[in-house]
Amino acid sequence: MQFLVLTRRKSEAFTTEQFTEKFSAEVSRARELYQEQFTRQIWHRADGSGACQIVEGPDEEYVRDKINSLPFAGAGMLDIMIVPLKPYAGFVQ
Repeated sequence: MQFLVLTRRKSEAFTTEQFTEKFSAEVSRARELYQEQFTRQIWHRADGSGACQIVEGPDEEYVRDKINSLPFAGAGMLDIMIVPLKPYAGFVQ
């Protein structure tokens, strides 16, 4: 099953320096999740506030556990929204 994961940095609660300290570890873990084929696509948000990604997993609990393995998420530095996706019905005949 695929999920859309939207994250927003809690910049009102954490400093730029705190994000910078964890940035290398965040990138490294994101790369691992991509190599594991959990993350299918990932983007930075154009508004600079976070990221969004398409991920795959059996259920939302699994997805939340994987996302929480990212250093920013594990430190409570992100607002996280997980949206389950289903096939678009308009293409079914």
